[in-house]
Amino acid sequence: MGGVSGAALGAIESSSYAGWGALIGGGVAAAYCWANGMEEETVAVVETVEPMPQSEPEPEPAAEPVRVELDVKFDFDRDVVKQDSYGDIQNLADFMKEYGQTTTVLEGHTDSVGTDAYNQRLSERRANAVRKVLVDEYGVGGDRVNAVGYGESRPVADNATEEGRAINRRVEAEVEARP
Repeated sequence: MGGVSGAALGAIESSSYAGWGALIGGGVAAAYCWANGMEEETVAVVETVEPMPQSEPEPEPAAEPVRVELDVKFDFDRDVVKQDSYGDIQNLADFMKEYGQTTTVLEGHTDSVGTDAYNQRLSERRANAVRKVLVDEYGVGGDRVNAVGYGESRPVADNATEEGRAINRRVEAEVEARP
């Protein structure tokens, strides 16, 4: 504004002084603004944004137990692991070593010959015999292997025949994989 006024005054006076008038007028206007504290106004625009709703984190998948068929059979009234069962036990041990978060429950069973109390203890001894092989011979951590006995309460074959009773004298494994 000062520059325009100065140029107009310079043009009236003489056209050769128009440039000088513009320069002087601009300087006077700048000095006036500086002296009177005219500052640039700052306008802030405030925009409110609603936060995104927090979604619940996905739950970890639940560990699913898997029944592993062990071919661990026992002679009548015995809790000694047969040598031909070691291959299946080793396969279970290898699996558990590969997947370090797995645990297993060894479930001992008997046929129906004998008292319930006797068969209960025998089934527990059978499960513990397989546990001992897993832990002591194949190096699976003992804290990852539990042994329980079910006696004669969970037959998978007919106890009326010798063949059925032989099938029921077994240890099964339930493996639980943790994510």
